[in-house]
Amino acid sequence: MIDKIILANPRGFCAGVNRAINIVEKVLHKYGKPIYVRHKLVHNDYVINDLSKRGVIFVEEIDAVPNKSVLIFSAHGVSKKVREQAKNKNLTIFDATCPLVSKVHMEVSRANKNYMEVILIGHFDHPEVEGTIGQYIINNHKKQIYLIESKSDAWLLEVNDPNNLSLATQTTLSIDSTKEICAILQHRFPKIVFPRKNDICYATFNRQNALKKLTLLVDIILVIGSKDSSNSMRLLELANNTGKLSYLIEHVNDIQKQWFFGIKNIGITAGASAPDILINQVIEKLSKFSTNDCVIEEMVAEKEDIFFNIPNNI
Repeated sequence: MIDKIILANPRGFCAGVNRAINIVEKVLHKYGKPIYVRHKLVHNDYVINDLSKRGVIFVEEIDAVPNKSVLIFSAHGVSKKVREQAKNKNLTIFDATCPLVSKVHMEVSRANKNYMEVILIGHFDHPEVEGTIGQYIINNHKKQIYLIESKSDAWLLEVNDPNNLSLATQTTLSIDSTKEICAILQHRFPKIVFPRKNDICYATFNRQNALKKLTLLVDIILVIGSKDSSNSMRLLELANNTGKLSYLIEHVNDIQKQWFFGIKNIGITAGASAPDILINQVIEKLSKFSTNDCVIEEMVAEKEDIFFNIPNNI
C-alpha cells in the first residue's frame, strides 16, 4: 500500500520556539509553579497542554495575572501597552518574544519615531500582528499604521503620506503571496521603504521551500501543525496550491486510513511549533498502514543551525 514516507528537512521546531520553551522550563525550575504566560506560548495544543500540566497558566489579559506573580510574554510578542500594563502590576517579567519578531517591532518603532507611516502585511486576527501594531503610537502628527492582508487590500489602500512610507510584514506569511503584495505596493507607492532584511523569518522561508521540493516526490502531503499556527496553515495552503492532496494533522488521531488508498509515497512536513513527538507518532501510525516494510527517508532542502540565546536574567 504505502512504499515510502519522505520527511521534509527542515521541519518542526524553529529556533524561536525552542527558545520560548526553554525560557518557560527554566523559569518553572527557578520559581516553581504557577507561572503565567500571556497568550499561548506557541501555537500548538500538545505543547500548551504539556506546559499547563506542569503549572503554566495561559492568560489573554494582564488583569488575570495576580500581583507579584511571574509572567512570560509569548513568542509572538506583545504591544507596548501590554508591557506597560505588566510593569504596573509589580510582576517578575520574562520575554520569550522571538528575536525575529522583535526585529520587526524595532523597525515599526523606528519608523514611528521618524514620523513615517507604516504598511504592515499580516493576518488580522494573529497575536503577532497585534503586538507589532502596538509598537506604533498614534500621535497628533496624522501618521498611521495600516494593516493589509491581500493583493486586493494593497490595491485599495489609501494612506495619508504616500511619500513617507515604511513596510513591515508578519514573520510567518506565504513567501509567494507576500512578494505579489509587495510588488503592488511598490507600484502604487514608489517611495516606500522596504526592510533592509526580509521580515519573513528563516524558518518560514525554509519550510515553504522544502515543501515545494517535497511535492515533486510524493502523492500526498501531510502537514503536522495547528490551525492556530500561521506558518502551518501557510504550508497547507502551499501544498493545496500545487494541486497535491493535502491534510493538516493536529493529532495523530486525525489520520484516516482511506486517505491512502492507491497512495505509494507520502510526504510529511511540520510547522515551526510542532514538536518531534507528534511527527514520530504520525510516522508510526502510517507505517502500520503498509503491508511491506515502509521506507522512511529524509529530503534535505536546507540545513538549519540557528540558535537564539535565552535572557541572562534567568
